[in-house]
Amino acid sequence: MKKNVFFAIVLQISFIFVVINEIDILKRYIMGQLAFLKMFLLVSIPTDVNDNRRHVHVFKKGTRHMRSIAKIWIEQNGQKCVEIAESELSTKDNEMIVSAIERHWEFINEQISKTFRGEKTKVKNIEK
Repeated sequence: MKKNVFFAIVLQISFIFVVINEIDILKRYIMGQLAFLKMFLLVSIPTDVNDNRRHVHVFKKGTRHMRSIAKIWIEQNGQKCVEIAESELSTKDNEMIVSAIERHWEFINEQISKTFRGEKTKVKNIEK
């Protein structure tokens, strides 16, 4: 009986590590990490092919969930236009992120291009 419980626990722990590892692999190879800003990570997801505007997704740094907490457009018709598409963040955080994207727009836009070409992106620490 004790052996069965032990093996069941080992299997559950192994499964948890596999799931965490798969999430890390997905983040590394499907998402182009673009920039860190305070507690946030700005990411480009090249599978967003149905969106007709370039944008970044905002994730909270250090969390393991795969759901973005904000989506910010960075252009409209090929021209610089930074605006919030959707967000769960405070007005203050939204303003900080939009302002940082506007200041670092060229860098972020080029990194998004790299993501869509399947190239490795650089992650830049951008201040507010």
